[in-house]
Amino acid sequence: MTATHTRPADTTKQEWAAGLTAFAAVMLFLVGLLDIFRGIMAVAEDDIFVTTRNYAFAFDLTSWGWIHLSLGVLAIIVSIGLLKVSMWARVSGVVIAGLVIIANFLSLPYYPVWSVVMIALSGFIVWALCVVQRDNLFDLSEAE
Repeated sequence: MTATHTRPADTTKQEWAAGLTAFAAVMLFLVGLLDIFRGIMAVAEDDIFVTTRNYAFAFDLTSWGWIHLSLGVLAIIVSIGLLKVSMWARVSGVVIAGLVIIANFLSLPYYPVWSVVMIALSGFIVWALCVVQRDNLFDLSEAE
């Protein structure tokens, strides 16, 4: 007697979970890409950003550029893992999105409107990755 492996029945919960994970992956990819661009701007052109005196978390703009650049690269790598529905990618995605929120909060005086936009996008990513239960996920690459 041979064992047959059947794919779990598609339910609305599974489709919703897959949709939220895909949403988080795409949004994290965009956040990473935009963070890379912001990092390049800070490293290359310091006159784009507002300079604030007596700011408690003052760093050199080149330092902020490298911070955003490295967070952006990590976010893109993790977003690729999210498309494969990996648990390590979900945990890393929450951590990276949290670090992006913190970095954008700390660099708020240098580029205020964009920092608020990035904080909001990262908040949606954290929500999308945390709201889905693990047992509702299935690997999209195994779909026939």
